[in-house]
Amino acid sequence: MSGVLTVGETMAALRTAAPLRLGGPARLSVAGSESNVAIGLARLGHEAHWLGAVGADQPGELVLRTLRAEGVGLRYARTAPGAPTGFIAFDRAAHDTTRVSYHRTGSAGSTLTAAETAAAVASCAPELVHLTGITPALSATARAATLAAARTARAAGARVTLDVNYRARLWSRDEAAAVLGELLPWVHTVFASEDELDLLTPAADPVPDLLARGAAEVVVTAGAAGAHAHTPDGSRSLAALPVTVADSIGAGDAFVAGYLSAALDGLPTEDRLARGVTAGAFCVGGHGDWESLPTRADLALLARGGGTALR
Repeated sequence: MSGVLTVGETMAALRTAAPLRLGGPARLSVAGSESNVAIGLARLGHEAHWLGAVGADQPGELVLRTLRAEGVGLRYARTAPGAPTGFIAFDRAAHDTTRVSYHRTGSAGSTLTAAETAAAVASCAPELVHLTGITPALSATARAATLAAARTARAAGARVTLDVNYRARLWSRDEAAAVLGELLPWVHTVFASEDELDLLTPAADPVPDLLARGAAEVVVTAGAAGAHAHTPDGSRSLAALPVTVADSIGAGDAFVAGYLSAALDGLPTEDRLARGVTAGAFCVGGHGDWESLPTRADLALLARGGGTALR
């Protein structure tokens, strides 16, 4: 078993520095939590594959071209004739507040099926399968596909990781809690923010409850405060690195990629957190979901301090 398989939707992404309604210059790229993690892992030297669907259209070509250029395996990607590639727009609502607009209903990414995810996991035989709470929110078939991926992976001895990534515009908290509850028995590592833990368990003290129910790791992200990793052996915390933030979008995915990279390298919890917060610091230093993610050679650069000139 080797490598990582991520499952989810990647969209064409449009970004403007002002409210979208005003028009003006925009930048076109791609975005998707699961492919962000795949790119992050590929840049850090790991074998990473993306399982997803795009439309037979130009935005779909952009998605595939971008992932291919970043070294992400596309053996399990497909086009979905008759369904468009999903679209997301980010605009600056006010000051440092980013507003997100989705166009995902009926998208190619929502056509994933349980049969194809189970077959892909069996064929890929990955060491780790990474899922999020976004994909099952896209459609009933995508929901079944996510669960099939988790079940097939665990049955084959692969680790399953889940980033809750709750999106209120895609489904209600009650719907999310019901589906995430189905996924949890198959999950090895959970990533969630403090305000997402109640989607996983109603317990007053959620972390011990999740560990008691079978999760091997519960990693709670806290933005500028860093992250906390909990295992049956104890808890570790690490603050975020003090960097200037240009754009916080994608920071959570960057952290997950860094944390999983260190886990794949067999490093202890402290080093997993350190690589996670380092990757997150790189991400927030630039604009875009994935463009500023570090390579393995980049990881030591932030230790040099701000304003360093490499000559």
